[in-house]
Amino acid sequence: MRLRSLLYVPAHAERFVAKAHERGADAIILDLEDSVPVSSKLAAREALSAAVRQVGQAGAHVFVRINADADLRFDDAAAAVQAGVTGLMVPKLAAVEDLNRLAAHLAPFEDEQTPFIGLVEEPGAVLDARSLAAHPRVIGLALGGEDFATAMGAEPTPEVLRFPKQLVHMAAKASGKLSFGLLRSIADYADIDGIRVATAEAKAFGFDGATCVHPSAIAVLNAGFSPTEAELDWARRVIAEAEKAERKSHGVFVFEGKMVDAPIIARAHAILAKA
Repeated sequence: MRLRSLLYVPAHAERFVAKAHERGADAIILDLEDSVPVSSKLAAREALSAAVRQVGQAGAHVFVRINADADLRFDDAAAAVQAGVTGLMVPKLAAVEDLNRLAAHLAPFEDEQTPFIGLVEEPGAVLDARSLAAHPRVIGLALGGEDFATAMGAEPTPEVLRFPKQLVHMAAKASGKLSFGLLRSIADYADIDGIRVATAEAKAFGFDGATCVHPSAIAVLNAGFSPTEAELDWARRVIAEAEKAERKSHGVFVFEGKMVDAPIIARAHAILAKA
C-alpha cells in the first residue's frame, strides 16, 4: 500500500469532506477524534457512509481515526468498517490488548480483517511500541507528537520529538510495518519550506510517509517520499552491475568507486519497488 501522504479531514466538516478527493493525497483520514467537537461526534459517525464514498471517489485510501474514549471507539470502529473504509487509525494506542478487543468487536462486521494504523501518544506506549507493531492487524505506526509532548510535560519541538519518533519508527521497521512521520510536529502547516526539509530528512531515515493537517503539504510529501530520477537511475545501474557480477560469480563489486554488496543491492531493489 503506497501511503506517502495522509490528509486529516474532520469528518463533520462537509465543505472539507466535499473537496478532499481533489487534493491528491494517497490517503484521507476521516477524523472522528480531536478535530470534532463533542457535540458533533455522533453526527460525524452517522455521516461516515456518505463521507467514505465522497473522499475515496478519486482512488485515495480511506482511513477513519476513531475516538480513544471507550464509550465511542467501538461504535466508531464498527460504523467505519460498515462504511467500507480501507482501515482504522487507532489513537492513544497503549497495549496489545487494546488491539485484541477492537479486533474481536469488529469480527461480526467484517468480510476480511480491517488493517490498523497505530497512533502512539504516551511515553509508556513508545517503550512498548515493538509489541504493538508486531500485532497482525497493524500495518503501520506513527507517533502523535502533540499528545506525546503534553503527556511528557514538554514542548513539541523537533529536539523533544526526534528520539521518540525514531523509537516508534524502529519498532515499526522491526516488524516489517510502515512508519509514518516527520521528525517534528505537523501542527505548523504553513511552514512549507520546513516541511520540505523535514520530509527529505524523514525519507533519509526510512520513513514511508507522513500525515498532514492541510492540503498544502500533500504535494511536498508525495514528491519527498518518492524516489527521485537520480535515485532510480542509480538503482537501475547498480542492479545491472550486480547481474554482471553474479554471472562472474562475484558477490562483491566496485561501482562508482564504492564497494557494493548484498545490502546495497537490496536497497536498489527497494528504491525501484517504491516507483
